[in-house]
Amino acid sequence: MPRKRWIGVGLVAIVTGYLAFWPVPVAPVAWEAPVNAGLVGTFAPNDRLAAATRLPLAGKTGPEDAVEGPDGRIYVSTHDGTVLRLAADGGSPEIFANTGGRPLGIAMHPDGDVIVADAMKGLLAIDPQGQVTTLATEADGVPIVYADAVDVASDGRIYFSDASTRFSAAAIGDTLEASKLDILEHGGHGRVLVHDRRDGSTRVLAKGLQFANGVALGPAQQWVWVCETGRYRVIRIALDGSGRIEALASNLPGFPDNIRRGRDGLYWVGLVSPRNAILDATSRWPRVRAAMQRLPAFLRPDAVRFAHLLALDASGAVIRSLQDPAEYGFVTGGLQTAEYVFVTSLKEDTLARLPGSAATD
Repeated sequence: MPRKRWIGVGLVAIVTGYLAFWPVPVAPVAWEAPVNAGLVGTFAPNDRLAAATRLPLAGKTGPEDAVEGPDGRIYVSTHDGTVLRLAADGGSPEIFANTGGRPLGIAMHPDGDVIVADAMKGLLAIDPQGQVTTLATEADGVPIVYADAVDVASDGRIYFSDASTRFSAAAIGDTLEASKLDILEHGGHGRVLVHDRRDGSTRVLAKGLQFANGVALGPAQQWVWVCETGRYRVIRIALDGSGRIEALASNLPGFPDNIRRGRDGLYWVGLVSPRNAILDATSRWPRVRAAMQRLPAFLRPDAVRFAHLLALDASGAVIRSLQDPAEYGFVTGGLQTAEYVFVTSLKEDTLARLPGSAATD
């Protein structure tokens, strides 16, 4: 065999061996991804989010979640650890606190504290003066390494997600990279937890979820609704002690992120990115997914910049679909106030705002 051919065969063998055997941080599990129908029916393409006003955030980026305080002001978690406080119209941003980590989900407690699920620090409380206190860093002896989303019941109990017990946001250094590893592996490392401030206890409500993300109490607070990002669906978990799990909105055309109940009883869900055809096609082929992780980063499946916000009714049916294919992107959720719907994002350097009528008509 000519020398050049030997060299070619050798290179092919090296590349094949690398793609097949080089160590990677994931051990993918086979599963059956549902067929993606795409943007049809309720999800038909539109540009209803394109009319949103973009509000500056004093130089901060990644307004991942937002909540309305009892004073009508808006609290927003951002990428560098800062929690901003904005006027009721989303203007006049000021620094309220800094967690020193990556605050994601944010909620108000009846006692006036801002509750934060911080991917790097765990479950936190911030008092009205901006002082940060750690509430929980483990549950049932397992460290909380990716606190993600949070909601507070009327009795003060705090329900929040630990998106992945395997891929630590702090250890990896980036929440998005950690989420991509967990979703690629599909190992069921997500869980939903409940913290009781009265006795300081934190217990596991559900586990085995595929990247447990957004959390919101159900209409009568008998269930907690959860975005199971890695399975493209919203589920609900019974709070009667049974741990029963039921699907509400399944086979969504994107990765659901946050969920928040609005003033009119609708649940606002952000699809942070459209689904990836390669991930779906390789769901049954874990070795192929492992090989994908060995590719250069720019060749791996990644989030796509596209804005998509859904509204679900009390039964979980999707009744509104607002999109922006160009101007805004990586939408994580929506906050409905008396006058507006604020749209949050994983990566943008602004907060988007729609008039309430534009979002709900």
